[in-house]
Amino acid sequence: MILTITYTGTNTSEIGYLFFKNPNRPQAAELNFGRAFVFYPEVSGERTTIALLLDIDPVDLARGKAGSNAGGLFDYVNDRPYVSSSFMSTAISKVFGTAMTGRGDSRQALADSPLTLSASIHMLPCGGDFAMLNRVFEPLGYKISYETYQSDEAFPEWGESKYVDLTLEGKVRLQDLLNHIYVLIPVFDRKKHYWIGKDEVDKLFDHSSDWLPSHPEKSYIAGRYLNRSKFLVNMAFERLKEMEDNSEQEDVTPDKAQSESEEKRLNLNARRLGSVIAALKSLGAKSVIDIGCGEGHLLTQLMKERQFIRVAGMDVSSSALARADNNLRIGRMSDSARERITLFQGSLTYKDTRLEGYDAACVIEVIEHLDEGRIRAFERVIFEYAKPKHVIVTTPNEEYNKLYENLTDETMRHADHRFEWKRDEFRRWAEGIADNRGYSVIFSEIGDVDETLGAPTQMAVFTICG
Repeated sequence: MILTITYTGTNTSEIGYLFFKNPNRPQAAELNFGRAFVFYPEVSGERTTIALLLDIDPVDLARGKAGSNAGGLFDYVNDRPYVSSSFMSTAISKVFGTAMTGRGDSRQALADSPLTLSASIHMLPCGGDFAMLNRVFEPLGYKISYETYQSDEAFPEWGESKYVDLTLEGKVRLQDLLNHIYVLIPVFDRKKHYWIGKDEVDKLFDHSSDWLPSHPEKSYIAGRYLNRSKFLVNMAFERLKEMEDNSEQEDVTPDKAQSESEEKRLNLNARRLGSVIAALKSLGAKSVIDIGCGEGHLLTQLMKERQFIRVAGMDVSSSALARADNNLRIGRMSDSARERITLFQGSLTYKDTRLEGYDAACVIEVIEHLDEGRIRAFERVIFEYAKPKHVIVTTPNEEYNKLYENLTDETMRHADHRFEWKRDEFRRWAEGIADNRGYSVIFSEIGDVDETLGAPTQMAVFTICG
């Protein structure tokens, strides 16, 4: 079985730095089910291709080295040595494991950039369900094509083969392409060679937490990846629901006319994070702390930007921090990336020296979860003790709630909100802090703006005076 990945553009031979594989030297790796070979069929300035070839020994499989059924001749006669199966995913992890983390060392900018890549997966066992190839890969941004074959040209009545040669094309980071392939090959392979246990749920989310929750075929992907084990699939669905609830906890679905608008396809949370990142860039901040970081959605965006050389996240919830660690894949980061980020548990209403020394502090959709009697303590912790150069605060605009059909005048956007401020209330609070704590403040709105009610999210950007 063989996998090839082709990079087209300029100076394409530099992709060897991302794979940590020299284009001028073929390499081999020993696996417990055979050998893996890495080589470059073509190398030039405009087009470079790397190939991963697996040589599986069916006799070794039958002897029990990797998933044998130990049943005689059938163990020797099977498709495993010839198709892109779970063995290929295991080999990708073994041989391209560093590239999967996004580490690029001297070519980190290249590793962080979307590249024009194509991947060819030969003999993928999709069971003849060709439509699912489109439904699984296209939402990830790939243009796909595939070639099918007759099962046997001598017996045309047997119909089409259940295997395809699949090609994916897209502009994507190399680490994303590798993680997509790593997860999705076993989705189409029903004869996995490894035991499916609880650790496979963790592996699934280790490699897909940034795209699986929003994928339209997430149920199909999780179910097939976990071999339809009801217990494990339920565990995965609970994780998915938890991730969705956290990422959407501030965003209530507007009416149908809104949801059909092209501009509103970008959900409010994504637009909010984009506005915060843009503000931080314009302020020239290099060190940033996210206070109340939750599962690390803002931290993930911060780590993608090389401007932010020091990043920290604090949250009161240890379980949220554990999920943030998982979502950020800190254990799989390069040493240089791992040195940039810190996570720690703490409360934003108690003085904490760990909050000090940052150019900017972000408090994104957090203050509305505080009892109003504790806001004064929060103000002192941030603006008197930590005293960063800049503070960015976002919170819901209570006036906008009238546009949400499932909210009444008595309900808030989230059950844990203690209050929600109107625009004039937020402005008076922020201007009071600026006057009393030696800051200036500017305001902006995030999301679609209604002429009367404003936008769904309001943001204040504080800058210390002098």
